[in-house]
Amino acid sequence: MRSHWLLEEGVVFLNHGSFGACPRLVLEAQARLRERMEREPVRFFVRELEPLIAEAREQVARFVGAAPERLLFVRNATSAVNAVVGSLELSPGDELLTTDHEYNACRNVLEHAARQAGARVVTAKIPFPVSGPDEVVAAILAVATDRTRLALVDHVTSPTGLVLPIERIVAALADRGVDTLVDGAHGPGMLPLDLETLGAAFYTGNFHKWVCAPKGAGMLWVRADRADGIHPAVISHGYNSERPRSMLLEEFDWTGTDDPTPWLCVPDAIRFVGGLVPGGWPEVRARNHALVLEGRRILCEALGQIPAAPEEMIGSLASVCLPDGSGAPPRSALAVDPLQDALYDRHRIEVPIVPWPSSPGRLVRISAQLYNGTDDYRALAAALLAELGC
Repeated sequence: MRSHWLLEEGVVFLNHGSFGACPRLVLEAQARLRERMEREPVRFFVRELEPLIAEAREQVARFVGAAPERLLFVRNATSAVNAVVGSLELSPGDELLTTDHEYNACRNVLEHAARQAGARVVTAKIPFPVSGPDEVVAAILAVATDRTRLALVDHVTSPTGLVLPIERIVAALADRGVDTLVDGAHGPGMLPLDLETLGAAFYTGNFHKWVCAPKGAGMLWVRADRADGIHPAVISHGYNSERPRSMLLEEFDWTGTDDPTPWLCVPDAIRFVGGLVPGGWPEVRARNHALVLEGRRILCEALGQIPAAPEEMIGSLASVCLPDGSGAPPRSALAVDPLQDALYDRHRIEVPIVPWPSSPGRLVRISAQLYNGTDDYRALAAALLAELGC
């Protein structure tokens, strides 16, 4: 499988969850589109691009179970969170709900909006290790109030790799009159999606991660009754368009001159990765799930740890507590832990070491993609034992 990707020889790559990795054939498809764009830029952008986006949107919408007219391409999930939160008309005293597992960049969007409006961010504290989905639902509902304007909740948490019971969360918050923006950055490709059935107000996801599309391919899905008043983070020509076309599409499809080829290549990535195994995408997801559970087992046994979450809350990511607990969290989410550097420099293993503000202090988060195998996790276990002096 690894030959389909450009991954560097000699590096054990266990960090697909951060930026994904795009297969050779998909990159070749993108290169052809870029050449087409540059041969006659005006023709491409003015005459050809809109139908190309519409065709890609139709195929992607089927993959995630969405109505195509409300599926919007964006650069990444963070851009979509900015679009939704930036479209809210907040007042002093309003509350924006999230969890302590939320991706730092997206939490910052809430903090910025709250500061501008005199609102506040309320954080549900989800235990980690966690015993099961009930703890997650209870923690979120415990901090929802009649002042909650929006809940930003991960489908799959970035630092801890937990698959949250998003269907239950969305329904329970809706019963209290609270809209949910699902941060599904890891959702497409890792989990089966049916966005129309899920019924969240908003869902955003990335295709550069588990779908393996080129970087710059993300989506925002908007429920029909929340379509009015949602604008992209960048306002451009579509804002005052008088064409008889959805304003969502008018605004989001064009936010200025940019490279749209990542969006157009998402169907290529869906077809290619799904075609690597006989069972298509259900088999891709099942293989990755089984492999990451085996990787977690190998690490837990080597490090003397217990699994931090039940198997039902794991997709293709898993975080394992490190036994030392001594690492001071970096001051920036963009900083790299010295242990992560040591694993790469001395053992040629690329895996994130994640700061965790409460015990145990640090986590190692592993990914599983089709190009990985159990030997990768055994190599990581041996390297961690060597570096931690266990």
